[in-house]
Amino acid sequence: MAVQGGFESSYPDPRAGVFETILVRGGVPIELDAHLERLRLSVEALYGSPPPDARAEILAAARGGELGRLRLTIEPGHDGALRSSIVVAPFDPNNLFPTGPFTTALHILRVDRAWGDHKWADRDMLARAEAAAGPGAAPLLVGPDDRVYEASRANVFVVRDDVLLTPPLDGTILPGVARAGVLAVASDLGLETAEAALTLPEALAAEEVFLTGSLRGVEPAHELDGTSLPRDGARTTALAEALKRRWFGDL
Repeated sequence: MAVQGGFESSYPDPRAGVFETILVRGGVPIELDAHLERLRLSVEALYGSPPPDARAEILAAARGGELGRLRLTIEPGHDGALRSSIVVAPFDPNNLFPTGPFTTALHILRVDRAWGDHKWADRDMLARAEAAAGPGAAPLLVGPDDRVYEASRANVFVVRDDVLLTPPLDGTILPGVARAGVLAVASDLGLETAEAALTLPEALAAEEVFLTGSLRGVEPAHELDGTSLPRDGARTTALAEALKRRWFGDL
């Protein structure tokens, strides 16, 4: 990882593969179909063939788990064949739709380009940035001209002038499963939404700022590089409750 003009310059190694992290609650892998479809699109685009069918293994690994995180990785072997692996670990319930002291502080990570639209298994640069940010914090990837891309583990949303705004899927950011879920429930709630480029000054001036991820759901941000952000936003709260219903139903 090099620094060019103050920007981190790094890109993941495709040979490490791609992965999905799936929330497991009550033995059920949440949004499984959406995760498998995103993985299929990435694997076919990167390696030219579909991934191994891991659905049965995922369901077996999730069975009996009350709350956990399941990681499915697909990587190419030396012979070119694609291999899958699954790891399941516990997940802290305080980080599921976090509120209060468990919300996130964002720290700016200047990058010379966005991370792209695949969920790369090679997360070396992001892992180091997360370690530097510390517990309860997340790096916010900001590019040239102060363009906000995404957080290291989540997509970014802001509320500005009563409009829910998130960066577009233009190949620069991950097409998040939770991101899609929030846009869907926002429509159900009658909230106005827009997908458009977002700048750092716009984020700092927003009425509400939150992240969306497949494990944490809706994750409010209370601080951006030491600047306090509005807390307990009404739209963030409403969207979190709606996404919970979409994900969990009667679980």
